Amino acid sequence: MTDRLPDTDLTRHRRLREQGSLDRADLDAILDAGFVCHLGVVIEGRPVVVPTVYGREGRELYLHGSVASRSLAGGTPVCVTVTHVDGLVLARSVFEHGVNYRSAMIHGVPRKVADPEEKLAGLRRLTEHATPGQWSYARQPNRKELAATTLLALSLEEASVKIRTGAPDDGDGPDAGLGLWAGTLPLASIWGAPVPDPALPAGIPVPDHIARRAGAGQG
Repeated sequence: MTDRLPDTDLTRHRRLREQGSLDRADLDAILDAGFVCHLGVVIEGRPVVVPTVYGREGRELYLHGSVASRSLAGGTPVCVTVTHVDGLVLARSVFEHGVNYRSAMIHGVPRKVADPEEKLAGLRRLTEHATPGQWSYARQPNRKELAATTLLALSLEEASVKIRTGAPDDGDGPDAGLGLWAGTLPLASIWGAPVPDPALPAGIPVPDHIARRAGAGQG
């Protein structure tokens, strides 16, 4: 049986309903394919949208940043979005142009993680989400660094998913007779070859968990 996302006032698909999904597997796939989100929060009466790194653990999303960041105060409603652009949809008319994409929008009130063990586990998940294998390879945060870091946990129970794939929608309309090219222009993100730090001493090899990502797709 499909695990369905709840249909709430905040997540209900009111436009382009055919692109909407209530399948939790689609939400998980979108989140797992990326590692940067946009955190929207109201601070002192003004909306602020902040890009930040995230990591998914089950049905929670971990977000982190400096303790000085007002956007990570927690305890107030936020909206987190993740979007992957898969290509341009180039129709015969400008009006019908569009984008093939996968997007997720999560609503909720994040909690500030105070438990030291959960905080460390959350930061590990966040690190491993972006670069699998890096947590055990690099030096892990010390007590001072942990104290300077805020970690928020946001439930994934209230989320909206939309996905658009395929060709333009005007292939069977009046514009089909214009004799103009129409189709899609795919977009893909590929990891490049690792570039060493100029300060790196000679003889230190690229670790396997990083080297094997070169040439692989992201998202």
